[in-house]
Amino acid sequence: MISTLLVVVIILAIAFDYINGFHDAANSIATVVSTKVLTPFMAVLWAAIFNFAAYFYFTDHKVANTVAKTVIEEYITLEVIFAGLVAAIGWNLFTWYYGIPSSSSHTLIGGFAGSGMAYAYIMGGDPIHAINIDATLKIISFIVLAPVIGMIISVIITLIIINLAKKSKPSVAEKWFKFLQLISSAALSFAHGGNDAQKVMGIILVAMVAGGYIENTSHMPEWIPLTCYAAISAGTMSGGWKIVKTMGTKITKVTPLEGVSAETAGAVTLGITEHFGIPASTTHTITGSIIGVGIVKRVSAVRWGVTISLLWAWILTIPVSALLGGITLAIIHYIL
Repeated sequence: MISTLLVVVIILAIAFDYINGFHDAANSIATVVSTKVLTPFMAVLWAAIFNFAAYFYFTDHKVANTVAKTVIEEYITLEVIFAGLVAAIGWNLFTWYYGIPSSSSHTLIGGFAGSGMAYAYIMGGDPIHAINIDATLKIISFIVLAPVIGMIISVIITLIIINLAKKSKPSVAEKWFKFLQLISSAALSFAHGGNDAQKVMGIILVAMVAGGYIENTSHMPEWIPLTCYAAISAGTMSGGWKIVKTMGTKITKVTPLEGVSAETAGAVTLGITEHFGIPASTTHTITGSIIGVGIVKRVSAVRWGVTISLLWAWILTIPVSALLGGITLAIIHYIL
């Protein structure tokens, strides 16, 4: 029989997935809104449709498996997962309130790892031994690599497009780029759904194992991916306008051409990371891609003050959410 705590953990995980959707909606729609290709409502509807469409394509669940293995199995309990989710939701809501495009992925992983390490310490073990070092280092490395890869790809795509379209009439070219932005934003939303929904799938899967409902993580019940893709799509429909403003206008002014380049670069980068089972940050990736299109114009076109502020948020996300996860676990263990 399923326990009450397991039900609470699953509900929290789905809530986090929903929050992830509206927190990260800006990643998929910021440029398409800022270039006025779609109205805000049509943009979130467009993104939500392709968020859910990823359910039918990303069936290998590689990213979910990586997240599930972040904490060593012997240190995974329902209390650990609960504490990690509370920490992740708290940090996500804080950064959303202040319009900071931090990574929901790293928030979730940091909270989970931090609560696992705290549990190991309480049980008299070595906190470092509670986490899967290989998986964690892979995730941390892409804090740097994902935006850099996105930036490089966006620079290359932008230069190719500029050279192909240099003889076109500006008015004709802009119409084409606005149409192409629909495709590129759909591709980014598709990749975002495929990458981000899987992270919560991994958390629910290990909760099911920890709660004794299933034996191991080798088989995922079909309702888990279906629920997670539905939740992130519903969250995307809710928007996230503070972060849209940061992503769409504050980093650099984006034209339809540049929107196509940035979104395509983001989609390609996320596709690569998903193929290798790396839970990369959609936020980091698209930010790097937007910086790349700004650099092509001129280095000064990028508002580096805003970018540096974002970088600090990225650096702090995992340690802060890990600390919150550890504190939450300690409260649960010693007080509740």
